[in-house]
Amino acid sequence: MKKFILPITLICLMTFVVMPVQAFTMHSLSIDLDPAGTAQVDLNYELTFIEQGAVFLKIADPASELQKAFDSGSAAKTTVISAGPSSARVLVPAFASISTKDGVTVMTTPAVSFERAEKVLKNYWFAPLIAADFSPSVTTITFPDGQQEYFYNRVSIPSVKHVMSG
Repeated sequence: MKKFILPITLICLMTFVVMPVQAFTMHSLSIDLDPAGTAQVDLNYELTFIEQGAVFLKIADPASELQKAFDSGSAAKTTVISAGPSSARVLVPAFASISTKDGVTVMTTPAVSFERAEKVLKNYWFAPLIAADFSPSVTTITFPDGQQEYFYNRVSIPSVKHVMSG
């Protein structure tokens, strides 16, 4: 029996080394807009134990990557309100543009992509060992009048135009 323990242990270890590990998983993204076009962005995600350690040691910073993703779509600088091992909240001034013509107000959100975060991750030495998922299971954009737009499992969220109801 003892002579089988070592080979079985080695096979198990090799399986764990070769098999990709699910890493960062984005569960939901909520973008709540106010009448001025400022967005409060709430992101819920899951980190593995190793990633939580990397965040704690500041090797990786999900809030920073979130901030960079939204900075590219906004004219103003974003502010990370809070960030933790499972969620982050960011305030994005002037996220949506607002236009009014003939008494009709249209709010337009920019496209948002997390493809850059995927590319950044691929530069790390451990990239072949993990399988990160940067596409939120559900993305919800809520306009000031209560109208909501939903996107499912998309790494890039398209621009959305919405005619505001009075």
